[in-house]
Amino acid sequence: MPFFKQKWAFSMIEDNYKQRGLRNKLVKKLRLKGIKDEAVLAAIAKVPRHVFFEDALLVHAYEDKAFPIGEGQTISQPYTVAFQSEKLHVKPNDKILEVGTGSGYQAAVLMEMGAKVYTIEFNRKLYELAKGFLPALGYKPFFFFGDGSKGLPAKAPFDKIIVTAGAPVVPQALLDQLNEGGIMIIPVGNRESQKMVKFTKRGDKYLKEEFDNFSFVPLLGESGWGS
Repeated sequence: MPFFKQKWAFSMIEDNYKQRGLRNKLVKKLRLKGIKDEAVLAAIAKVPRHVFFEDALLVHAYEDKAFPIGEGQTISQPYTVAFQSEKLHVKPNDKILEVGTGSGYQAAVLMEMGAKVYTIEFNRKLYELAKGFLPALGYKPFFFFGDGSKGLPAKAPFDKIIVTAGAPVVPQALLDQLNEGGIMIIPVGNRESQKMVKFTKRGDKYLKEEFDNFSFVPLLGESGWGS
C-alpha cells in the first residue's frame, strides 16, 4: 500500500508550527550539503512533505532520506529533489515535463517554483493516487498515465525535463522534446547506481554535464527497464 494519505480532504491537511520548523531545519541541512538556489530552498520550505506520509511514518517526514511508497517506488530523498530542481534552473512559467510522478512531491516542489508541470506515471495505481491527492493539496499539474520514457510528444516542446527514475540509456525521444536552450536532468546507469546527467539543447547538439552518483528506482517503459 502506498504510504501517502489516501483521504483527499482539506480537513486532513494540517501544517503546524512544529512541522514548519522541521522543514526549516531540513532546508538548513540542504544548504550545508551544497544547495544554493534560493527558489529551490523556499519551495522545500513550503511543501508540507509530512502529508505524503501515513501517520505511522510521520516522524520520518523531514529526514533527508527516501522512503518506499509501495508499488516498488519511493518518495525521493529531499536532497535529491533539491539537487535535480537546482540543476534545472527553473524559472516562473517554465513548461516542465516530469517523468515519474510517484508520490507527487517533486511536482509540488516544481509548482511552488512557479513551473507549469506535465507529469507522467507508468504505474496506474500511483497515477490514480497522485491525481486525486495533489489537487487536494492545491497543486494541479497536468497528469498523464503512460510510458514516460517516450515523453509527451503531443504536448512538446518543453523548457525543462526531469526524469525521477534511473534509466539504462538516455531516451532520444525525451531529448527531441526539448525547446532550444532547454534542459533535461536524468539519472543514467544500472539498477543499483546512476550518474546524474544534465543535457542543454544548443541547436542540433546537446551540451552534456555529469554530476555525482545517485540511486533511483528503475525507469520503466520502452527506453527503460521494460514493464
